[in-house]
Amino acid sequence: MYYELYVDVFFLVNFMMDFLLLLLAKKILKCSATHGNICAGSLVGSLLTCLVILLPVKSAVLKVILFHMVINIVMIYIGLRVHTLREVIRAWIALYIGSFLLGGVFTCFYQYLKAGSLFFAVAMFSYWIVQGIWSFVISIMRLKQTECDVTLYQNGQNCTIHALIDTGNSLLDPLTKQPVCIVEQRIVEKWFEKNEIEKLRRIFFHSIGENYGTLPVLELEKMCIHYEKECWVIKPIIALCENEISSDGEYGMILNPDIF
Repeated sequence: MYYELYVDVFFLVNFMMDFLLLLLAKKILKCSATHGNICAGSLVGSLLTCLVILLPVKSAVLKVILFHMVINIVMIYIGLRVHTLREVIRAWIALYIGSFLLGGVFTCFYQYLKAGSLFFAVAMFSYWIVQGIWSFVISIMRLKQTECDVTLYQNGQNCTIHALIDTGNSLLDPLTKQPVCIVEQRIVEKWFEKNEIEKLRRIFFHSIGENYGTLPVLELEKMCIHYEKECWVIKPIIALCENEISSDGEYGMILNPDIF
């Protein structure tokens, strides 16, 4: 049994797939490579792949090394303009992440098509889908970065609540000049007598839903913000909100980013 290989078609297919993979790696890494760099890297990668195919290399291990290490690293070095070993390793991983995603989406659609001439169209369509998937994943990760858990401590007691880090919260205590975080009153009112809360001093605030208003503020013993690493705040200033902070009850507290 033998296979007939059209080198020109093989070259074009590899060139296009290498170009799309380098584009995905660029998006993942957010590097400054130009389309010209990517085109040059894809061209060299495709040429080297054709060369290895044409050479009488019988060792399967040697072929794996040439295809997955040598050729890809040369293609990355030229196409993505990376130089240090760490950058090359990151780019190599990003290339294979893009390869798995693109290959999976491409296989999903191409199996239903019988016309070989649609290969390039399906490849481009798959690239756009993978690009959209990656953008969605990044947006979810960024959303999660604005959430954290916070443990409040008072009178030997504590409670942990889910909080939102709101860059729009610039509330400042005019007396202490400290950033103010907002918490639902029901969460901390068990630690204080009703008359204590009624006698708390109040600070002015304004928001989109309510132009001007006042909130009672108090000083807790301490709180721990469980974020990328634990952040302890001694004697934080907390404003009490009588209403629910989020309509679905997901958050019980709004953190002022200046607290960090």
